[in-house]
Amino acid sequence: MTTSTTSESSPAAPLIDLQALVVAVRRRRRLWCSLALLGLLVGVAVAVLMPPPPTAVTKVLVAHKEDQPNDTGTLIRTDVELLGTTRIAEKALRSLKSSENPEDFMRDYRGTGLTNNLLQITVTGDSDEEAVARAKALADAFVADHVRRMGETAKAEADALLDQRDRMRDELAQVNKAIGDRSPDSDPKASASIESLFARRAELNSRIADFDERAAEARTGTPKVIAGTQIVDAPRALQHSLPKATVTNAAIGLVLGLVLGLALAAVGTVVADRPVLRRDIAANLGASVIAELRRTPRRSTRLWQRRRTRTARTRLTATLARTVRGSAEPVSLLELGCARSTSVIALDLARALAAEGPVVIVDGLPGPQLAGRRPKPGDPTVVSGEPAATVSPQERRLGVGSVAPGAAWTDLQYLGTQTVLVVRAGHGSAAWLHTVARQLADQRIPVIGVVLIDPDPRDRTDGTLWDGPRTALRGRGERPHRQNGTGRRRTERLPMSAALVPDSDQEER
Repeated sequence: MTTSTTSESSPAAPLIDLQALVVAVRRRRRLWCSLALLGLLVGVAVAVLMPPPPTAVTKVLVAHKEDQPNDTGTLIRTDVELLGTTRIAEKALRSLKSSENPEDFMRDYRGTGLTNNLLQITVTGDSDEEAVARAKALADAFVADHVRRMGETAKAEADALLDQRDRMRDELAQVNKAIGDRSPDSDPKASASIESLFARRAELNSRIADFDERAAEARTGTPKVIAGTQIVDAPRALQHSLPKATVTNAAIGLVLGLVLGLALAAVGTVVADRPVLRRDIAANLGASVIAELRRTPRRSTRLWQRRRTRTARTRLTATLARTVRGSAEPVSLLELGCARSTSVIALDLARALAAEGPVVIVDGLPGPQLAGRRPKPGDPTVVSGEPAATVSPQERRLGVGSVAPGAAWTDLQYLGTQTVLVVRAGHGSAAWLHTVARQLADQRIPVIGVVLIDPDPRDRTDGTLWDGPRTALRGRGERPHRQNGTGRRRTERLPMSAALVPDSDQEER
């Protein structure tokens, strides 16, 4: 009885494969490099074409009567907001003898609290001289308004204290009168009343003295505030350096463009879901990667690049030639996103097989990659359409077709009963790779393997599917056997692994 073991359950796939995401974003370097370069150019253009207006700055030391060492900056923030009022703007414009609207003038300056008592005023103008004059007018208007407010506050406080003192004096006069009206020969009860009047008089005298002292302190504190509020940094024009501004804006634009490009590339990668790694492509197609070919520019001028490309193409041609020779049935090359590379691979393969006998390429590509080329001496014959049905059985057929969207699936079996998929990494989505695998399975066209075009150079994943501990899966479960006595190759369908459920205890034992 044949037994089989169930395969171990694979670990749950992560929501986002970080390795595949990094590889896909790196492959889209043209996008984020272009956006980074665009951001750099925009930053340079802004610095050159939109220079900042002439600006002047001044600093004002602001003294407050309520200053405390543990102040959190509430007072200076209040001063900043007061600076942005129409009253200060009107006073500054009046000193400048300008008819500008205060609301419009307020947009040209701003205040910044540097410390609890230091206020910086930044003003813009049409020229450096105008900006400096505006800054001086604003600083003078603010200092005058602050001194006036502090003086009014101190005067109001002193007047309130003096009013209370006068009321105490009136009450004291009444107490003194009541004491003077009492006769010295009074009964004991009258003596107790006189003692309470004397105590009240002493209390009123103390409070009157206290009010006098507090009113004097209120008046004394105002000169300190007035003297402490002053302009400590005279208005001056800020020097604008075009090279420095250009470098700064260019760096900011470069960083913003790079971040935007990386974000767009990452979002596009997640949304598109186009496998790039060998592991993912093999898993989605259900076939192992048997060879790969790096994509090179069409007009490569470097000698070492051309030599490396020729070496890789020769190695790939030898691998495919061995695969085709080992198959007793016609083999086709089906491309997905790399029609030009597939046509070149087909011509190289046909030239390699021409030494063993005549080879005919059946062109099923939708474009003119094969039909529109100029034939060279020694090139194999290329047929398409109706002439493809008249190919002699003695000639080896090599079909070339496409499994891109819009492909005629029922015509693929006429190109070859077995196929090698030539897929460009990152071209087809995972859903379309599943569609290709399902359509080929419905047409009963086994996939010998996958040739990966333009793989990621840093991809270290395994593109081989395994149907056992030491057996690589090839050709949809079909494995070629050695030649038998008649010299012909045959294939044997591998047994499919299945989990057998015992029907009884005896069978389980």
